[in-house]
Amino acid sequence: MTSSLKIGITTTLAMIAFAANSLLCREALASGHIDAASFTLVRIISGAIMLGLFWLCKYRSHSLGGNWLSALALLIYAAGFSFAYLNLGAGTGALLLFGAVQATMIIYGLWQGERLRLRQTIGVIIAALGLIALLLPGVTAPPLLDASLMVIAGCAWGVYSLLGRGSQHATLATAGNFIRAIPLTVILFLILDNVKHTSSIGISYAVASGALASGAGYALWYAVLPALAATTAATVQLSVPIIAAFAGIFWLNEAITLRFTLASVAVLGGIALFIVNRKPR
Repeated sequence: MTSSLKIGITTTLAMIAFAANSLLCREALASGHIDAASFTLVRIISGAIMLGLFWLCKYRSHSLGGNWLSALALLIYAAGFSFAYLNLGAGTGALLLFGAVQATMIIYGLWQGERLRLRQTIGVIIAALGLIALLLPGVTAPPLLDASLMVIAGCAWGVYSLLGRGSQHATLATAGNFIRAIPLTVILFLILDNVKHTSSIGISYAVASGALASGAGYALWYAVLPALAATTAATVQLSVPIIAAFAGIFWLNEAITLRFTLASVAVLGGIALFIVNRKPR
């Protein structure tokens, strides 16, 4: 297998894993197989076990990285993600999440003194208008509370990504953050104490989300990142909401509305316009 083919396959699998998180969470919660707090707890623990095993098998001689602030951001992301998917469709949730992540990182860049070129400014405006159009009141608008929770989750993931930029080894940092997030998630679980029904199927979905879509997915992504240019790595993630939306049609029988389609084109197109015209630092 050629190097380029291997990179392509690994990148594709990582994007599918990211989209699978939305599908697994949405199916588990919408079908009533598990509550959001339990899903979050099982997902974090499963991801920590998978990444911990990965560390023991491949990086045993290295110490775990990460920090408690990143672990807190990870928890806010995971909890917001789970509770938002109680009523959001897979594609809509992924679009809101991705848009919020990119917005957080763009705002941080501006705060750090970056200046936008004309095309970047146009891209940001288009993406913002797309999100506004998606959230405007109407029959097909997503519930405001759930949409807000997903935006918060996306902002938290953006902060998590920014905090991890200085890590010497992203995989070890992620493993350390997942492990640190366990006690924080347990505290949240005990505070909410809203377990209504948790079935073996729901737990299986949460384990798959944590161990495979999160743990293995992040490991795949971090393995291929060194081989990708920064703009390529950012642009390829534009595929995640699209994969989630189309998979939601076939697996969850969700409908794609005209509002969602137009908003997707605006948000993803605007972000792509921003990324591909970004000056290297």
